[in-house]
Amino acid sequence: MTDAAGGGRYAIVVARFYAEIADRLVAGATEAFEASGASVDVHDVPGAFELPLAARLCADSGRYAGVACLGCVVRGETDHYDFVCAEAARGIGEVGLDTRVPCAFGVLTVDSREQALERSGGGKRHSGREAAEAVMRMAELERSLTRA
Repeated sequence: MTDAAGGGRYAIVVARFYAEIADRLVAGATEAFEASGASVDVHDVPGAFELPLAARLCADSGRYAGVACLGCVVRGETDHYDFVCAEAARGIGEVGLDTRVPCAFGVLTVDSREQALERSGGGKRHSGREAAEAVMRMAELERSLTRA
């Protein structure tokens, strides 16, 4: 799980339903991983609902020090938003707890495309970068506690 640069190897699993937002999130996460000396593999899934299984597959592979889960869910006119957001969050959290491989929740849950753009590097914040930073910090914590 640790590469020669010492930064480790990480996975990004990304929901491609909102491709433009997904690309922005991946770019920010990739930049953060590479800036730390880590290597990263990107795995695409159709939507946010599929992120927990993809995270579990990555965690179970033994290849990765952590998994950054990225995507976007925009509120619509039905309850579908609530179910997808809740299951993605629950499932991603469960993967981390079950496997002890850190998984970060970088899924935007927003009311509009404009909010998603703002939170994917458009000014307010960059959730892709933040997810990468969070998962690397948790992997570092895990390593420091198991070395003792």
